[in-house]
Amino acid sequence: MYNLRRYFLLDPSVTFLNHGSFGATPRPVFESYQRWQRELERQPVEFLGRRHNGLMLEARSALGKYLGTNANNLVFTSNVTVSLNIVARSLNLKPGDEVLATDHEYGALDRTWRFLAKERGFKYINRPIPFTTENTENTETRFYHREKNSAISARSVVKDLSLQWFVDELWKGVTPLTRVIFLSHITSPTALLFPVEAVIRRARTEGILTVIDGAHAPGQIPLQLDALSADFYGGNLHKWLCAPKGAGFLYARPAVQHLLKPLVVSWGYESEVPGLSQFVDHHEWTGTRDIAAFLAVPDAIRFQEEHDWPKVRAACHELVREAQERICKLTGMSPLSDDSWYIQLATAPLPDSVDLVTLKTRLYDEYRIEVPLILWNGRKFVRVSIQSYNTRHDVDALVNALKELI
Repeated sequence: MYNLRRYFLLDPSVTFLNHGSFGATPRPVFESYQRWQRELERQPVEFLGRRHNGLMLEARSALGKYLGTNANNLVFTSNVTVSLNIVARSLNLKPGDEVLATDHEYGALDRTWRFLAKERGFKYINRPIPFTTENTENTETRFYHREKNSAISARSVVKDLSLQWFVDELWKGVTPLTRVIFLSHITSPTALLFPVEAVIRRARTEGILTVIDGAHAPGQIPLQLDALSADFYGGNLHKWLCAPKGAGFLYARPAVQHLLKPLVVSWGYESEVPGLSQFVDHHEWTGTRDIAAFLAVPDAIRFQEEHDWPKVRAACHELVREAQERICKLTGMSPLSDDSWYIQLATAPLPDSVDLVTLKTRLYDEYRIEVPLILWNGRKFVRVSIQSYNTRHDVDALVNALKELI
């Protein structure tokens, strides 16, 4: 049985279907996190003054192996918003330049780009990508596919002609002024898995930088960052990898690392520490901070390896597919896509007549169900996360509550 609820510290009185927001950390990983915090407090000067670089390198090396890249191509950050603020604020974008994104991007990063566009005079463009079941279902070859008793596995997006419409739709927004394409790997409001590999390859041939928001990717899908070859990739580790809160990373392809400037200028700038790349040196030390969440990342990786995570992901995918199907049957509405476009996180549309604030309040106050309700492009959705601690009982609770409330 894949269910691992016994390892998590979640309140048993709550039906928790919102792993996608902040994640949840299994007990063995949380204990490692607290162990590092106690070690810091035993001798703070030794820990931060003498051991910091070695400990961070060890943790980055484990993360690099997991993500398919060298430790010198990664720096730890507290979250993707910080990671991609480093990138967005570093790029030399000028009046007349354009940054192209979709209308499915995370609101905090939309705000980042809009803020900088206002400051510097470039244009930030959210290109509509019209997902419907008509243009996403019945694919012969899927980017991610399900097979009986097997894990969800990746296939080359180049061979998958069913995804070409996405790239074509996005490229309708590309102009001679496009300098950057900013794209979510898995979207936050719509929970869709985008074919970023195809976008990255095409952008590279046209001299366009790629910045990927991978907040929901690590732990939910296999990642090989060097092979993916995005110019910049930010990921969260406290979501689907189940590391402690405040663990994220920024990846930069070696050829473009020199473009990045430190968000916080501290002792790493100009220091040229032996064994550290300038990229790591400039961004890793930002002053006194608790690094325990970063040091527990190898334990999060180990926890998932020990519990056969490909099988866990496959089981979670099947359960979230069932949840979406049942909610759509209840409302009589169609989802944005078939199940080849999502993994453990999926949305289901809700009727226009639903008051999202009232419904969310009642779901939690009366039914103790934690699940996000989302307004996106004027449409209303419930976004369901399924992690290793969820069961069909949780899905039953949500469907039955929705049936009574809407």
